[in-house]
Parts: sequence; C-alpha cells; structure tokens
Amino acid sequence: MPRVLAVDPKEPQPEVIREAARVLAGGGLVAFPTETVYGLGARGLRPEEVARIFVAKGRPTAHPLILHVTDVAMARTLAASFTPEASRLASRFWPGPLTLVVPRAAQVPDGATGGLPSVGLRAPAHPVALALIAAVGEPLAAPSANAHLHVSPTTAAHVVRSLGDRVDLVLDGGPSARGIESTVLDVTGPVPTVLRPGAVSLEALRAVVPAVRWAETTIGDPETKRASPGLAAKHYAPRTRVELAPSVEVGARLSRALDEGLTVAAITWSDEATKAVRALAPRVARAISMPSDGEGYAAALFAALHDADAAEVGLLVVEAVPDDATWWAVRDRLARAAHA
Repeated sequence: MPRVLAVDPKEPQPEVIREAARVLAGGGLVAFPTETVYGLGARGLRPEEVARIFVAKGRPTAHPLILHVTDVAMARTLAASFTPEASRLASRFWPGPLTLVVPRAAQVPDGATGGLPSVGLRAPAHPVALALIAAVGEPLAAPSANAHLHVSPTTAAHVVRSLGDRVDLVLDGGPSARGIESTVLDVTGPVPTVLRPGAVSLEALRAVVPAVRWAETTIGDPETKRASPGLAAKHYAPRTRVELAPSVEVGARLSRALDEGLTVAAITWSDEATKAVRALAPRVARAISMPSDGEGYAAALFAALHDADAAEVGLLVVEAVPDDATWWAVRDRLARAAHA
C-alpha cells in the first residue's frame, strides 16, 4: 500500500507539502486533493515522469493529460497563444474547475498531450494543490487518481483502493468538495467548444463568452486521439454492472433482478424511487439516497458509486436524473458508467 500523509485542506502543513514535493522531484507519483477529484500528479514537463502516470493508471497514451498551474502567468508559459476569450475565462473561473484547451508551447512534451498540438490547462481551487504546484515550481500533470475508466476518486481511500502501491504518496485532505471533474473548454478554434461537461455550467461559461457551444462527444476507439479526457463511451464505471432506470421503473427493475437471483444495489434521488427501494428492504444490499439537486448530487456521485461497488453486487440500478442544464455533468457521467 502507498504511504498516506494527512494534510490540512485549508492550511496545508509546510512539512507535508515539502515531503510531497520531494517525492515529485525524485520522479515519483503523488496523489493529492483538488476541489473536483483527487489527481495523480507528476512533473508535467518531464516526459519520463509523465509516462509513469500512464503506466500506473493503465491509460492509453493517446489520452491527453491536464497540466495544473498556480495561475494565469504560469499557464501562459505553456501556451503558444492565449486568446482574449481564454484570458476572460481564466480571469472569471481560475482558480476553479475549468480546463482550457489551448495551443501548446514548445516546452510541453508530446506525452502530456497525446501528441496533439494543444494542451489542457487548469488552476485548481484547492490550497493543497496550489501549495504543491508552487513548491515544485512547475506544472503538474494530474489526471484523476484511479485506474483507467474506473470511478474517479473523491477521497484518499478511493485512491488507495484503486491504485494501491502504483502511487508513491497520497495526501489525504478529506473529501473533494465539488466531487466531479472540471469542465473542459477548447479555445483553440474560432468558436469555444465544450469537450467535457463538468463543474462549471454551460450557462456560466456563456455569461462570459456567449458564443460557447456544446455537443455531446463520445469516442469508442481507445487509441483515437482526443483533445480532452473523459470522452470514452465507457468511463467512470464501477466494476458492478450499472443500469439507468426512470423513477417509476426503479422498483420493478430491482424486483426483476432479484427474481433472476442477482444481488442488487440502488442509487436514487426522488421520493418515489426511494420509497420503492425501501419496500424491497432488506433484499437490496445497498440503498443510497442522493441529494435532489444537481450540484449536491454531483458532489456525492462518485462516492456513491464507490460505495455501491464495495457491496460487490450483480447489478446497480441508478435512478435516471432530470434532463435539465443543472444536471449536465451528472448525466454525462452516469451515461458513460452504464454503457455496455
């Protein structure tokens, strides 16, 4: 198992940050908290260290990594150009859960970008992450700290369970506040385009740059190059099989599975579906009731998937979520988790 050090998420202890920076300077991998999910960090401008991330996660090298920076000044050193739109967006949302895909500077290695001419940049809104980047003195490549395509980690325990000793050090700063990954926005072309929905809403982006567009993107071939992480058809998935069901059908789907001899778990958010699950107790191995608002649900989503997965059931039935703008990132994650 990896070494785990507790760190204060609001005022990180200097000695803990120094130790994590020492591990990174030695070419090691450090998992650390951000406001979205835990990241698996390596020094992002050193190809041999970046390569360790792909090995640890089992991640195809065509999938680009996000480089985490302290501020816009550091981001500009990694970009061949930084448009006025990128500047306005960074000024509004950084530090925060927005990744900007920009033309990459020459110093950014191919290994961090999947060989593409662009790079994703983000300044995380977490004291531990910012302190660590500052201590290292250079950007950190940091995808989510979990095995490739599996559920993203929002606690240190999730990281340890997923990666084990493939990570050298885990900084335990408690649960991630946002609980869902950053929104990824491509600003390399004439029209800023959302590649991955996330913790920053489309409405918020358009309040700054009205021309921002979004079309759902799914890439089936794992070796296909893509400008953003999180676009695989099957992603964010527990080992347990996941099915989405409308609110009125949750109880019936669980009953059929039980009749088929399956062990089952359920994740619900509405009173109707939650009551249907309770009516089947104690035959449901894990019944998880979620917040009924999009932001609250997003913050709890990955922890719920980890919890259900730990029950080792044959089927996880997840109540379908509302089809409105505040749930866009949740719908995306659940659709990919349930993909066959």
